[in-house]
Amino acid sequence: MNNSIQQFSETGIPNLEKLVENFMKNPEDIATFINGSKDEFINFLLNFLGETFTECDQMLRASPKRRLKWEIVRRDTKSLITSVGEVFFEKTLFKDKETLNSKYLLDRIMGIESHERMTEDAEAGLFLEAVQTSYRRAGLGCSIKASVSKQTVKNKIHGLEFPPVPVPAKKKEVEYLYIDGDEDHVALQFRDKKGDLVAAKNGSKYNSALAKLVYVYEGVEPEAPKSKRYRLINPYYFSGVYSGKDNEKLWDEVYRYIDTHYDLSKVKKIYLNSDGGPWITVAAKRFGNIIKVLDRYHLNQYLFKMTRHLEDSSWDARTELNDAIKNGTKDEFYILAERLLGYAKTDRERGRIE
Repeated sequence: MNNSIQQFSETGIPNLEKLVENFMKNPEDIATFINGSKDEFINFLLNFLGETFTECDQMLRASPKRRLKWEIVRRDTKSLITSVGEVFFEKTLFKDKETLNSKYLLDRIMGIESHERMTEDAEAGLFLEAVQTSYRRAGLGCSIKASVSKQTVKNKIHGLEFPPVPVPAKKKEVEYLYIDGDEDHVALQFRDKKGDLVAAKNGSKYNSALAKLVYVYEGVEPEAPKSKRYRLINPYYFSGVYSGKDNEKLWDEVYRYIDTHYDLSKVKKIYLNSDGGPWITVAAKRFGNIIKVLDRYHLNQYLFKMTRHLEDSSWDARTELNDAIKNGTKDEFYILAERLLGYAKTDRERGRIE
């Protein structure tokens, strides 16, 4: 590590001093000053990391304990992509004297898998960017001064393995639980293999699947004492592409999670918030004390559909319906709905209301 520090003293610091001098002469060129300074510090950090990794390998080469079991085969120059850039260092290939198997011992003590070229910090940036944008952008954004291909990003994501949810020693006791369910179309490049998407009569391809999302939580709380933003309390998420009978498998997973983590005898009610779709109502079979709740977004959406044919009077009608829902009874709501049917002119309008 002394070499990288000495090199920074000899070249990096003079370069920084020159950047400061140029900035003082031309202070409006702040971007050149910042980018130049950033490059100097990043280059120092990459050299510092590479030298530190190499020193770790040298310790293994010189270790008397290592010599009892392992012999040196050769030394190679390798690299790792980190969140700050690509780090180059030397590591030694050793051979087990008994089994004759070869291994880079530096990889083992650093927890790096064989043929791995990325560190955990770079992978974390890759996954975060892939969720927000695309595989290509994730490959470019995983590191400040390095990148990987979109195929590498895909392989990383498809290779993820998630450990099973640990079962707690004691079940939690809560009075209320909440389940939210929703679905959305996700675009597909292919289903099983490239080129297997079927084209419709109009030429467009059936290139989407309906993904389901369910999450269980214990309520909501402010993010901070005076915050107006809220967060879910102890949420747990389920997601996947389910259809037909598979929807029952999804709700079986949800039930198993709740049954193993919560004492259901202590739960007074479970509220199921959703748009009321058929695949969601299957959940009622799993829980005896579940109450289905139409969430506010879909409630407003449906009320808008019921009153759309009234044109200028639609706002007043929706206000009456909302008042009946919040403060009245189902009978009052049905009376208003019957009145809306009287103004409907087509079967389509009547169908929406019904």
